[in-house]
Amino acid sequence: MVDLSVLVGRRGGALIAFAVGLGALAWSTGGHSAAAAKLAPPRFDWRYVLGKHWQIVSPPGEDSAVTDAAEGNRGACAAGMIEVRGKMKIANLMDEQQKVVCSKWISRDFPERCATFDRDKWLAASKNFPTRDMHYCIDRYEFPNKKGEYPLILINWVEAGDLCKSVSKRLCTENEWTFACEGEEARPYPYGDGYTRDTTSCVIDATWKPYNPVAFAQRDGQPMMRELDKLWQGEASGARPACKSVFGVYDMTGNVDEWTRSSQGGRPSILKGGYWGPVRTRCRPSTRAHGEMHVFYQQGVRCCADSP
Repeated sequence: MVDLSVLVGRRGGALIAFAVGLGALAWSTGGHSAAAAKLAPPRFDWRYVLGKHWQIVSPPGEDSAVTDAAEGNRGACAAGMIEVRGKMKIANLMDEQQKVVCSKWISRDFPERCATFDRDKWLAASKNFPTRDMHYCIDRYEFPNKKGEYPLILINWVEAGDLCKSVSKRLCTENEWTFACEGEEARPYPYGDGYTRDTTSCVIDATWKPYNPVAFAQRDGQPMMRELDKLWQGEASGARPACKSVFGVYDMTGNVDEWTRSSQGGRPSILKGGYWGPVRTRCRPSTRAHGEMHVFYQQGVRCCADSP
């Protein structure tokens, strides 16, 4: 496991030092403006990781061995991962077919949100769908995959693959991610009964905040950090015990978007799960609009590995 506590960003010879737990961020950049010095302290302590990404600082997360023992679903996979096995429904346009059995809509406008799906109708409609055998390992939490630590953000698709490779894993395929979320029943939501949208189980449906595109011109520096601090509405991994799929994978909907590799051809860079805002945040939908180099404030990743 990568020890993110020792990774500090450097750019142009400027060292970004992070004051952990002090409620303020100290910048050793060779000078800063008086106006910047008068700004209110950020809400969170942030650190710049690997010269590319950002993460809220927290105490070290729970040891993976402790989590594995408590959860009891590691199977034959490496520490911190879950063994997923079963039959995945693979009919075409599954998300569109699920929407037909929505019995109560929050909003039909894109990105549409359904409050309640009719389980009996869905099971009847999907009972004869073809299936595919699935068997693989998936991280229990978003990268860095530690309960109690915040996910890394500001990650593009290429970098997501590199992060997984750095810990001897790989990007999940779109299908692997989806199956770990919905299970053999192909439930719309990973939590609760799988058919009722619940803003208390996962970090979803928070009020959208407008962003300043100028702040994203450069990944490092105080403007970027302060923009992330303003926009952030996520939580540490595993903060909500109920936000868990039938396989025991946490935070699959809401919190941050997660990069996967396409299982349907075309553009390889696919985002799954949705983030904390008022978006679809269901298991089956995929965001297919962004290229491999697209990077934004709510993008993270979780990793997979082949089955043992």
